[in-house]
Amino acid sequence: MNYIKRYFWAVVGVAAVAFSIWLLYHELRGLSLDELWESLAAISVHAWMLSIAATLLAYAALAGYDHLALLHLQREVGWLYMTICSFTTYALSHNIGASVFSGSVVRYRAYTAKGLSAAEVGVLVAFCSFTFALGTLMLTGIVLIIEPELTERFVEVLPVSASSATGVMLLALVGLYVLGSALKLRPLKLGKIEVHYPKLHIVGRQLLIAPLELIGAAAIIYFALPEAGNPGFVIVLGIFLISFSAALLSHAPGGLGVLELVFITGLSEMDPADVLAALLVFRLLYLIIPFALALFVVLGFERSQLAHDQEP
Repeated sequence: MNYIKRYFWAVVGVAAVAFSIWLLYHELRGLSLDELWESLAAISVHAWMLSIAATLLAYAALAGYDHLALLHLQREVGWLYMTICSFTTYALSHNIGASVFSGSVVRYRAYTAKGLSAAEVGVLVAFCSFTFALGTLMLTGIVLIIEPELTERFVEVLPVSASSATGVMLLALVGLYVLGSALKLRPLKLGKIEVHYPKLHIVGRQLLIAPLELIGAAAIIYFALPEAGNPGFVIVLGIFLISFSAALLSHAPGGLGVLELVFITGLSEMDPADVLAALLVFRLLYLIIPFALALFVVLGFERSQLAHDQEP
């Protein structure tokens, strides 16, 4: 039974990748590598620089998740150490998949070395995950109010339907969370762990930092897309929110195939080669380069810990 539990989500992720690639093949049968290369070459240096800046914004906001969690726990960790820990956590989990290699493993190793208990690391991981979910709900609600027909772009591949009323409901959920903090409601008990509502000033920062990460990540793709046929940032942001959520639910490593399928479907008015080129820029800047850097960080950390353990 434990063997099945251990590998179940890994199998789900691989199956999601295979199915998405099969659907993509049928969507892109007429696309050649020459067309894709031409679309990549057409991305200007200015667009590359803007996409790089958006990547830095996204990862800076992710570091803000950890910062707010530590404020909530009333624990102090150096900002450089915390930023590197956050960067490494998300660079690994984005690529490998949170279900296969949870960010809690990296955070546990890093923060227990700074004196946090296992229970505190558990609260920190839950806080960061909730902050991401909060930002997703908030931005999705805003996008649906501005563009209530967004989900009509996905009727062929995703069983989703929403409207401006859905957006209002999502923002109402965010409002209830803020109200719970303001009223100082009882903590939520998860086994031996108690999750308290953050103080109102921390919640206010959550509402600022959480959307910034998603806006930065979506902007990487937006800046890499050409102007011809581009529906605007709000639509691109909405498609990113749907595609990124679908990728997380699929447990596909790096959302491979899932992101591409949802984006090409959602941006049907654009040349598929241009959309794929923009997604390659996203994968390079947001996934591949951070992943490579994170591996060096992990190796360096483990080496330093080993040396410390061997000291007399």
